[in-house]
Amino acid sequence: MIARATGEENFMKHSITVSGNQATVLLMDKIFVHDASILRDDLIEIMEGGVTDVRIDLSGLKYIDCSGLGTLVAINKRTKKKKGSFVLAGAQGLPLDLIKRTRLDKVLAIK
Repeated sequence: MIARATGEENFMKHSITVSGNQATVLLMDKIFVHDASILRDDLIEIMEGGVTDVRIDLSGLKYIDCSGLGTLVAINKRTKKKKGSFVLAGAQGLPLDLIKRTRLDKVLAIK
């Protein structure tokens, strides 16, 4: 499991649990540019280690900015190249609204 603290308050913004070729990512609180960069690096690292299927749990997420959305799109693209799967789960409130406004719900699998 990877849990990384980000931001000045040292608050954990995401945790990653890996089982075989599958990873579950829990996003929490708010994701801004700095958090998105760390998330992207962590996800690339585990994908280089053999993960092909990524499930992102957004149920604890209150806000995500454009850099965070860009990270989701980039990881989705990487999973497709590896013939894996990418799923967003638990999206609600403002994050879901932003995903729909940017029409990413047409590109990303949302459950």
